[in-house]
Amino acid sequence: MTTDLKNLYADRRAQVARRLGAGGIAIIPTAPEQQRNRDSDFQFRADSYFYYLTGFNEPNAWLVLTGEGHATLFCAPKDLEREIWDGFRLGPDAAPPTLGVQSAHPVAELGTRLPRLLENRSTVWYPFATHKGLEAKIDGWLSSVRARVRYGALCPETQRDLCVVLDEMRLIKDEHEKEVMRRASAISAGAHVRAMQLSARMLRAGEEVREYHLDAELLHEFRRHGSQYPAYGSIVAAGANACVLHYRADAAPVRSGELVLIDAGCELDGYASDITRTFPANGKFTGPQRALYDLVLASQDAAIAATKAGARFTDPHEATVKVLAQGMLDVGLLDKNKVGTVDDVIESRAYFAYYMHRTGHWLGMDVHDCGSYVEASELGNSSERKDPLSGETITNRPSRILRPGMVLTIEPGLYVRPGEGVPEAFHNIGIRIEDDAIVTETGCELITRGVPVKADEIEALMRG
Repeated sequence: MTTDLKNLYADRRAQVARRLGAGGIAIIPTAPEQQRNRDSDFQFRADSYFYYLTGFNEPNAWLVLTGEGHATLFCAPKDLEREIWDGFRLGPDAAPPTLGVQSAHPVAELGTRLPRLLENRSTVWYPFATHKGLEAKIDGWLSSVRARVRYGALCPETQRDLCVVLDEMRLIKDEHEKEVMRRASAISAGAHVRAMQLSARMLRAGEEVREYHLDAELLHEFRRHGSQYPAYGSIVAAGANACVLHYRADAAPVRSGELVLIDAGCELDGYASDITRTFPANGKFTGPQRALYDLVLASQDAAIAATKAGARFTDPHEATVKVLAQGMLDVGLLDKNKVGTVDDVIESRAYFAYYMHRTGHWLGMDVHDCGSYVEASELGNSSERKDPLSGETITNRPSRILRPGMVLTIEPGLYVRPGEGVPEAFHNIGIRIEDDAIVTETGCELITRGVPVKADEIEALMRG
């Protein structure tokens, strides 16, 4: 680990320590290893909270941090025989100079050392509801502390959710995080470009194309540029499959004349990218495809214009819905004689038949990153409304105010399944366009435009 990165993680730990307060102590485990089947495990990925504070990517590790700023790492010990099978281990002796923690111990000593670390502390912090069995472990350690009260030991009286502190920190990306996310986005954009070109090239050559061919191209490009793995299960959806929001890349044929929707992004050094592009399999949009595509793109343009410091998180979604609702009336997806004006469409949520998800989410270490969507300073302001579709009573609270350094996706879409009154020309067309945006003082920086988004540019790319 470079000195700059070591200092970065130390600064983050210091910020957390200040929030813990005197007498506070935080316990943060990394993710457990997960068995895939028999003696084979899934590829390990560190817990995001743990990695955010340590930069340490080995399994079977814990971080303990006190309000005074003392960081203790528990990790796997050096074991040359196991390292032959499983790879290098940093070990407790090398952890302090390498990671910048103040002390380190073998993870086997966690159960005996934790009760002593918890003694005479007032508050124990840990991430609630994130690690199965963590609460029970902490209860056990606290029981050991209580067993010593006759000797004058004091047991923490309060337990608090560390996610509240870390979520707020992670919501605003620092310069290092933004640069990693730009690199991840560039890799992912290149992968989308290759998948588009492969589809057109194979179809022109008369070859059979399957969704897994395009998925393989994405994976190849991710790894070729150093990404550790996909940030999530890639969606490669041909034809009608694009109308399934969480469809996974499978074996369906990619046919000339149909659209392909790819929602895929790599993870690089702990940070996700998230891009969706929809393109004609053979490189040429049909008239109906182009009409809906241009509508979705226009709605994304409106959302991008609404994404800026001082705006609300919901503003891009509202801008998207307004454009899509008017467009659905214009192209005949919605019958104005039945649903009324664009304001009526928005009020009744008639657009929901073709656009049923939000326009964005936070992005960072997790593809659906942590962070509240409600403005913390306005929690007391709430109102209730009845959803016109479900009849459910929903509590509205003021949406988060966007601030520089926040990163979110902007991803409108349209999904048209066959049905009564649905123009046949639009049947089975699914379109989503998604970019990643860093909020700036004056607007937002789109970090995923290394892959074209305009229909003419997509067609030109696929001809090449």
